Amino acid sequence: MIPKTDLAEGLDTCRILNGMWQVSGAHGRINPEAAVAGMMDYQEAGFTTWDLADHYGPAEEFIGQFRRRVAEARGPQALAGIQAFTKWVPRPGPMTAPLVEQSVARSLRRMDVPALDLLQFHWWDYQDSRYLDALTLLAQQRDAGRIRHLALTNFDTQHLQRILEQGIAVVSNQVQYSLIDRRPEVQMAPFCQTQGVRLLTYGALAGGLLTRRYLGQPEPPRAALNTASLQKYKQMVDAWGGWELLQTLLRTLQGVAEKHRLASGLEVSIANVAVRYILDRPAVAGVIIGARLGVAEHRQDNARVFEFTLDHEDLAGIGAVLRQGRDLYRLIGDCGDEYRG
Repeated sequence: MIPKTDLAEGLDTCRILNGMWQVSGAHGRINPEAAVAGMMDYQEAGFTTWDLADHYGPAEEFIGQFRRRVAEARGPQALAGIQAFTKWVPRPGPMTAPLVEQSVARSLRRMDVPALDLLQFHWWDYQDSRYLDALTLLAQQRDAGRIRHLALTNFDTQHLQRILEQGIAVVSNQVQYSLIDRRPEVQMAPFCQTQGVRLLTYGALAGGLLTRRYLGQPEPPRAALNTASLQKYKQMVDAWGGWELLQTLLRTLQGVAEKHRLASGLEVSIANVAVRYILDRPAVAGVIIGARLGVAEHRQDNARVFEFTLDHEDLAGIGAVLRQGRDLYRLIGDCGDEYRG
């Protein structure tokens, strides 16, 4: 079984979540029937938590179709074993009760749920403080039972603190966190530990760059970066230290994977080591790994993350490489600042 952790009272999450950004249209065509069939396979394998958003193309509708398929196949009681965490990403501006109610109602209808398990709120413009109005109204929706738990996406530490000081309870913040991008370690994770807020993290595999596929490969031209993820995370690699340093990191991760393969007989991968490193960081509840539904699947490989642990020697070797990279906190800023210019 895939380990779970309590994200909040009455809400657990798989420590590896299935990310649905890949159905948004930025990663190629997705066949809806194949996607929903693939979701059934993930559920059967124990990967029961889904991360999505109102703007990820048909992601919310896929959850609705998937839930109906599960209910038909296994009975309505099986729906209790599914966790679906969506997001609301409104355009900054006036936040009114009708606007918030309509947005929540749209997600409820699309996902075919009586209440949203977790609504993760994102706001692009901190100069517009009406994000506090939105969160206050979302808290009212939570208190009315339409949302079970409220969370954030890509908020920095300063504004997370301001939200909590306003008395608005949130259970998690979703942030980018990888071996390359360790900005959450500077302020976010320490603050979250003091406040009881957990981190849901994405980007652990850097869009696939932190996998065996790129080990020993020449730097790809821009034209070869054919998904939004590869384009985004290649920019992170460039800012962090460039292609040669990435190759040094990949070789180190391959060495760690090989060590554990020889010790256990398991086919431990570079991706497993990269994910395990982030899962073990303080305040991290779960790592989101993109699911290319109906196109490719890595369920068996992902499950191996929980069959080994990184020891002091592993961490020392990885750390020696990481210290050669640039400080992205100094270059970019706190969590989410890359989205705000």
